[in-house]
Order: sequence, then structure tokens, then C-alpha cells
Amino acid sequence: MNSTNFRVFGIGGLIAYRGLFNWIRPRIYIPTMLGAPLFQIIFFTYLGKYAETGQSADFFIVGNAVQVCSMSAVYGMTMAIANERQFGTLGPLLASPASRIAIFLGRGVPVLANGLVVSAFGFIVGAALLGFRPGLSSLPALALITVVTAASCTCFGMVLGSIGLRGKDFFFVANLAYYLLLLFCGINVPLSTMPEWMRVVGDCLPLTHGVAAARHVAAGESLQSVAGLAGTEAVIGIAYAATGYLMFRLLETASRRAGAMDTF
Repeated sequence: MNSTNFRVFGIGGLIAYRGLFNWIRPRIYIPTMLGAPLFQIIFFTYLGKYAETGQSADFFIVGNAVQVCSMSAVYGMTMAIANERQFGTLGPLLASPASRIAIFLGRGVPVLANGLVVSAFGFIVGAALLGFRPGLSSLPALALITVVTAASCTCFGMVLGSIGLRGKDFFFVANLAYYLLLLFCGINVPLSTMPEWMRVVGDCLPLTHGVAAARHVAAGESLQSVAGLAGTEAVIGIAYAATGYLMFRLLETASRRAGAMDTF
């Protein structure tokens, strides 16, 4: 990546994020991005405890603390791409000679950072309110797995954002995807108890393998022992990023042929 593409990727992605999300204020961010994860983690942890599921509190804390990064990844990444169309800035963006890969991936960096903040907050909630006490030696591995999983979810959001370039009601797609991840990825229900078809779907989604790896590490296992799970999560993320980029380029080509950049 040359210096121009690097600026498009880094600085351009940050400026675009600020431009598309300039309406976010603390009174909006705190209840949405921190309040919702707070109550989600507390709710499912106590629900699992009183329902006598046989799972420890850490099962629900780790699962939900990692999963809440998808709130930023799914909604934020969908809006970061699809809002270019909604705000009428897609035409000038696609008319520029800038690298499409740098533009596309640059949108994901601030979203990924936000997702990591949300997940970190989730783990802090688990430690402060629910007695989550992983070993200190496991924290670096847990942080690395969370980064990989948040990146994979962000790549999944890129696919949804590309769909939003074509669809009108892309918030419906984002909402559906968020709860799909919550249901199919073993966040609150062990994968072993799910029907086979749900396990197959879950294996193709982000979060599933990352959450499993995070639970093993939080229980005291080494990073090396979960390298396969973490690697699978990374491969899934790369596959979604490639799919999202391909869809983005196909839609761009279709728009040029139709002569309508903002009205797919």
C-alpha cells in the first residue's frame, strides 16, 4: 500500500466516519452503545443462573461481552457504507480515482475500534458487577481473540453495508443480522444443544469460533490450544471482507452502466 492509499485508508476512513456519524453525542452514544450491552450482559447472565442451565456465569459473561462488539460492527459498518448513498455522497466518492480497497477497508477501522471499546466495557461490567475473574495471564490472549473476533464481525458488516447500497430498508437487514448472530453463534445456548442445521449456520458466521476460543482462554487454557478456533474466525472474517468488496465493486459497475450513482 503506497502513501496515497495509506492516507485514503487511514485518514480518509476516519474523516468519513466523523462525517457520517457527526450526529453522535454522549447522550446518544452512552445509552445505545454502552447501556444496551450493559443490560444484555446482566440479563442473560442472571437468566442463565436462575434457569439452571448448568453453565457458569462466565459462559454468559464472555459470550455476551464478545458478542456486543457486533453492535458496532453490524450497525456501524452497515451505516458507514450504505449511508454514503443515503446522504448523497456516493456519486463523488465513486467518481474519485482513489483505490477502492483503501476506501472500502478504511471504513472499517473506526468501526472496529468502536467495537473493541464496547467489548472492553462488557468485560469490565462482568468484572465489576458479576464476579468475572479471569487469570491475569489469560488477559493478553483474551484481548487478542477479541480483536480477531471484532475484526471478523466488522468484515461481516461490510457485506451488510454493500447490501445496503442496493436495498432501501437496510436497517431491517442490520437488525436481523444482529439477532441472527445472538441466536446462532452459541452466545447464550451451547452449540451442542442446538439442532444440526443451526450449528451448520453458526459455523459459517463470525463470532462462533471466536467466542468459543475466548471461553477456553478465560477458563485458563493457553492461546496455542485455541489457535485453530482463532484461525478459523480470522479466515471467516477474510472471506466476508472479500465477499463484501466484490459486492461493492459489482454494484459500482452496475451503477456506472446505468448512469446513476446514488439511485441504484
